[in-house]
Amino acid sequence: MTNFQPRWSFDLENLGTNTFKSQGLNCTYPNEHITQIEFNIMKQRILTGIRPTGKLHLGHYVGALENWIRLQEEYDCFFLIADYQALGDHIDEMENIKIAVRDVVLDWLSVGLDPEKSTFLVQSYVPEHAELALLLSMLTPLGMLDRNPTLKSERERLSNTSLSVGFYTYPVSQIADILLPKAHLVPVGEDQLPHIEMTREIARRFNNRYGEVFPEPDSLVGRVARLMGTDGQAKMSKSIGNVIYLSDDSDTVKKKIMSMYTDPTRLRATDPGHVEGNPVFQYHDAFNDDLEEVNDLKERYVQGTVGDVEVKQKLISAVNQFLDPIRDLRDKYEHDIDYVNDCIENGSAKARVTAQNTMKEVRERMGLSYSVNT
Repeated sequence: MTNFQPRWSFDLENLGTNTFKSQGLNCTYPNEHITQIEFNIMKQRILTGIRPTGKLHLGHYVGALENWIRLQEEYDCFFLIADYQALGDHIDEMENIKIAVRDVVLDWLSVGLDPEKSTFLVQSYVPEHAELALLLSMLTPLGMLDRNPTLKSERERLSNTSLSVGFYTYPVSQIADILLPKAHLVPVGEDQLPHIEMTREIARRFNNRYGEVFPEPDSLVGRVARLMGTDGQAKMSKSIGNVIYLSDDSDTVKKKIMSMYTDPTRLRATDPGHVEGNPVFQYHDAFNDDLEEVNDLKERYVQGTVGDVEVKQKLISAVNQFLDPIRDLRDKYEHDIDYVNDCIENGSAKARVTAQNTMKEVRERMGLSYSVNT
């Protein structure tokens, strides 16, 4: 065993619990028995998450999950299932939300997110999320919500639906989600960047008024900022149905890829084609590890010496090869639902300790204590 001797200095006569730092370590020991020292490598924290509205798809992987897998090795990661926010436009679909929560955890485990390295939590299992959202709403101008581009687009999409106040204020809920664990970094899709700017602004407002409590988080966009849908739409969307799910079987993947939108200006296989803006080639770039094959297909496509069928067949092979190990892991965890439940419950319990500490500080800073000293 290696004899590790950290370099520190501390006062052995201190009567309280001593905390000190030694080259990035947080070391704590009790004054009565200096026999055991706990070392916790200090990591910056990440909060990121998803609404449980269904299974996850390839767009989620390249836009978010791929980053999360790497980041869990470097950061203290909190992965949130935002079920409160799903209620905003799915309040009559509680059974679907329950199924979706389970599906999200299964997909997380299947791609390699590790609950031993990170924290899986359900928003409603940590009620401090709702409390902080309410308090932060008092600092959020209505005009800030009106200007939020993501909220604008969602309102337009649901223009024929009677929207609730909860839906309208979900950006404030997102801000609370990020600030509650005092996250330093938020991996997001490109369309979520305005939310991070709002979060930074509200954190500044709170800190300027009540004192420094919250860090102003930075954002991190995935390798593919926005994966096009199989129909050529700008983004994959479960509501439109232009997605390939991480859990799709090989035959389903084949069917979806063979029906993919390509280049509408190309009428025959001998016509020169366009690679840029062509979703089939965007998917090749994202999921085909054989760069030589991808470059060859692109060159021949532009020259008009390869047809859409061959390009799609190569893509089917690449995507199924990518998904095979994910499917295998999903099958394993689907047969161990007790473990899936433990991931949710244990992670949420851990997250609630952090949340309670933050809210204690928030209430003290805001003066939300009305006890009279006698």
